[in-house]
Amino acid sequence: MAFLAGLWTAGRRGMREGIAPEKVHDLGPWLILGSILGARTLYVITFWREQFADHPFPEIFRIWRGGLVYYGGLIGACIAVIIYCRMRKFPLWKASDILAPSVALGYVFGRIGCLMNGCCYGRECHLPWAIKFPVGHETHPAGSPATPVHPTEIYESLLSLALYGFLAWLYRRKKFDGQVFATYLVCYAFLRSFVELFRGDYPAYQRFLGGLATPAQMVSLIILVAGGVLLWVLPRTFKKAETKP
Repeated sequence: MAFLAGLWTAGRRGMREGIAPEKVHDLGPWLILGSILGARTLYVITFWREQFADHPFPEIFRIWRGGLVYYGGLIGACIAVIIYCRMRKFPLWKASDILAPSVALGYVFGRIGCLMNGCCYGRECHLPWAIKFPVGHETHPAGSPATPVHPTEIYESLLSLALYGFLAWLYRRKKFDGQVFATYLVCYAFLRSFVELFRGDYPAYQRFLGGLATPAQMVSLIILVAGGVLLWVLPRTFKKAETKP
């Protein structure tokens, strides 16, 4: 659902640039392959000790059992887009802007999938909107009452939906190619770091800075810097290109 919604909306957006939806849709297989490979690779690296070190090697490829990391998927998808644009001589930053809002929309469905799978859950809380997982979940051992936790998956879905609306609005008002994509990087880094404050599924040894930061927050810092650099460099690059005789 994430890929279908993302590609359909991106195709509609590309028409504003005079780009046929078919050209955007052709990116689909590249995005799917790149994002899944990247997401699985980072998941295996992150949870090697808990889930893969003492198991048969083929366990790495059993993605139908769950186990994808969004930032890995984002990196893999970016690499796939770069390769595709170079091969097809497609303007990279124009393509990035077309896709950026749809990435945020796809993430809405992705986090709903996390909720259904029971991963990426929150810390214990007793607020009215706290949720409880069924027996067998890490927060609900057999024979014990369920621990109510923050619905972090829902937090991110709702925030991503708001981000999609903002980026779609920005796309119609952008000043230079790459602006929407760079803004997405900056906004998502803040959004993700905020929600990570409520996450409760990381083991203690995976936390940094004395237990204050999660792996995703550390990666968010890199993504934030990358987005900031693009917002500073790209308008100057395009301005120089426009002033050349």
